[in-house]
Amino acid sequence: MGLPDLAPNGREAMEARRNWGLAGVVCTGVGVAAGELIAAVVSPSASPVSAVGQGVIGALPGGTKEWAIHLFGTSDKTVFLATMVVIMAVLAAVAGLLERTRRGLGLALIAVFGVAGIVAVAARPDISGMAFVAPVVAAGLAMVLLAWVRSRFLAPSLARVLKAEYDAGRRARVPGPPPVPAPGDTAPEPTDPAAGAGQGTTRRSFLGYMGAGAAVAVLAGGAAVMLRRASVAVAGLRAKVVLPRALRPAPPVPAAAVLDIAGITPLVTDPNNFYRIDTALVVPAVNSDTWKLTVTGLVEHEITMDFAQLLAKPMVESYVTIGCVSNDVGGNLVGNARWLGWPVRELLAEAGVKPGADMVLSRSTDGFTAGTPLAAMTDARNAMIAVGMDGAPLPLVHGYPARLIVPGLYGYVSATKWLAELKVTTFTADQGYWTPLGWSALGPIKTASRIDVPNAGATPAAGRYVAAGVAWSPERGIAAVQVQLDGGPWQGATLAAALNKDTWVQWQAPLDLTAGHHQLKVRAVDGTGAVQTGDIAPPAPNGATGWHTVEFTAR
Repeated sequence: MGLPDLAPNGREAMEARRNWGLAGVVCTGVGVAAGELIAAVVSPSASPVSAVGQGVIGALPGGTKEWAIHLFGTSDKTVFLATMVVIMAVLAAVAGLLERTRRGLGLALIAVFGVAGIVAVAARPDISGMAFVAPVVAAGLAMVLLAWVRSRFLAPSLARVLKAEYDAGRRARVPGPPPVPAPGDTAPEPTDPAAGAGQGTTRRSFLGYMGAGAAVAVLAGGAAVMLRRASVAVAGLRAKVVLPRALRPAPPVPAAAVLDIAGITPLVTDPNNFYRIDTALVVPAVNSDTWKLTVTGLVEHEITMDFAQLLAKPMVESYVTIGCVSNDVGGNLVGNARWLGWPVRELLAEAGVKPGADMVLSRSTDGFTAGTPLAAMTDARNAMIAVGMDGAPLPLVHGYPARLIVPGLYGYVSATKWLAELKVTTFTADQGYWTPLGWSALGPIKTASRIDVPNAGATPAAGRYVAAGVAWSPERGIAAVQVQLDGGPWQGATLAAALNKDTWVQWQAPLDLTAGHHQLKVRAVDGTGAVQTGDIAPPAPNGATGWHTVEFTAR
């Protein structure tokens, strides 16, 4: 026989499920917050949440990541972290509900969380044994708290509720008329198991949840403060850095390189507006006093240098436009800056590259890797280990203390930030982070052009109108830009002066607009004479193609 119906109205059962789910969320939250606080003290890279997030990102198909970047742009990490928090809360609630069903089942689920955290932290580069304290404490504390809440509050309350419901069910099944109260007696108030036997317990449970919630806030706040202090400390070190004078400085920007047109993309991108696409959920706070760069692999002798030694090297300075392979036609995941750094070819020459090598695998302190053709690191282009951006040390979000800049290649195969290692190897032996996910191993930047003025949906006045934008083809340069209005003939635009072949160039084109709807297209011709293709292709696997098109209405 089955058990009798223990919840005639379902209210008590619903409250019980709510309490057990809430217990799972709160107890797990305290554990996770404690783990994050420990990680902030031991090593920010040991953060269980960040490590698991990086592991999830690494396991996602390349198409999913491309979709996220396309949909959310540079806000993809914020959205991902928010999604992680929601998923963690749901799983924590499930752990509490499972613990209600069978003792130990919810604790087992939390233990699985802990194992996942340990495995994720173990996969992080340069992790010490102390780093494993964070995920162990996170899972262990969550399990202890849930077991204590179960035995102290939830189990007794649930037992009383079930007993009261069972007794009520038995009385309902006993035959005979209901008892008649004596004259003067008042009818007893209906028994509320949750308000009677469980009232004190419910109050204590509420207070317990409030206290645990406060603990979550305190621990999470402490972790945030510690991480903030680490970032502030690194920012303090950065502020003290005196960049060396470039042995070969970039020429001054000529006035002819900048068009005075409202709405056009600035020739030099403000570092605060420079796009950021990388795999780091939390910006690494790399201590430049302890930072090391190593050169390993197929070299005559390995090299290790610190930041001071790097700054002592003969530096070059150059404007270089870099872009993300995820950039759509007409997109803004591209920027131009003045970079200061030491040529990579000189470092590789010191190490002595062995015959047979054809790739350099660069590794970031956060574990990201990029495979760059050796030829692009050793030819005459300005491939550098950059330490400066627009006259200042690299911002933390853009790779402080050092990063790679390789003109002519998309960032996913060249622009490693928070640089830690250069491994000379082969494309056969090694792959960068994105290549196994279906992206091209080489990644040369394709010729591209963009219309900034007018923007889509604009309503300029009819008559004489000046369209404007930028075009880029790093390593090849831009020879010409052409525009097409309403399907008519292509007409040449006027180019501003180019800084060099590695940067974008501004352009303008006068148009005679009649009132009504218009469509404007743009294409560029690179320095080799090749015309930008109009074939439409998505970013994957090696960069988007097509002519940027804007529709607007003249009034």
